Amino acid sequence: MKRSRKYLEARSKIDNTRPTPADEAVRLAREICFAGFDEAVEVHISTSADPRHADQQMREVAELPHGTGKRVRVLAFAQGDAARVAEGAGADYIADEEIVKRIEGGWSDFEVSIATPDQMGKIGRLGRYLGRKGLMPNPRTGTVVQPQDIPRAIESAKKGRVEVRLDRTANIHARIGRVSFSDEQLVENLTSVYRTVSRGKPRGVKGQFVKTVTVTTTMGPGIRLDLGSLETLANQD
Repeated sequence: MKRSRKYLEARSKIDNTRPTPADEAVRLAREICFAGFDEAVEVHISTSADPRHADQQMREVAELPHGTGKRVRVLAFAQGDAARVAEGAGADYIADEEIVKRIEGGWSDFEVSIATPDQMGKIGRLGRYLGRKGLMPNPRTGTVVQPQDIPRAIESAKKGRVEVRLDRTANIHARIGRVSFSDEQLVENLTSVYRTVSRGKPRGVKGQFVKTVTVTTTMGPGIRLDLGSLETLANQD
């Protein structure tokens, strides 16, 4: 792939002969960014899992202390009092028949959907539309909640959380903020994601789970992280 001059200049500042400690990598990623907008900062994790096996799949949620820097729109599947609670808690959309039809037509202008248990049977038919986009409510990700827990779930979603899941090539991709964040904020968000991945190691994976971790900005080159520095951060209280 042909790269721009600015990209090549940024890549030349990375020492690819050794993994970089997490805090240095975050600082460097911000330092060498060159786009004329506030780029996203992402972490990409390569694992030894085989997602073809059910006991080697992963689907967890990492809470980001400083959010992602992106507005999070929440759709709530709820009725009656629960719907009123969701609306009062800041849900952007309350699902009704019209919204269900829009979803079936391809609409998905929201980042998180939350549902009460009594609604799951009714929205099961939406699995093929929401599932492939990672938007289907799921108890494991804290998006199927009792009515009294709706405010907490919406607050958590809007504050900042990312779904941690393996793609078909056994990699995990997550946004941890923007270039405008401070080094400390990005390191804390990165640590939360890595800690979630480490603790959520699938039971079917033997030996080392995480192979490599790379940090990059939207337009920038990847910076490979030193796993030891991440382990140290993840084990801190």
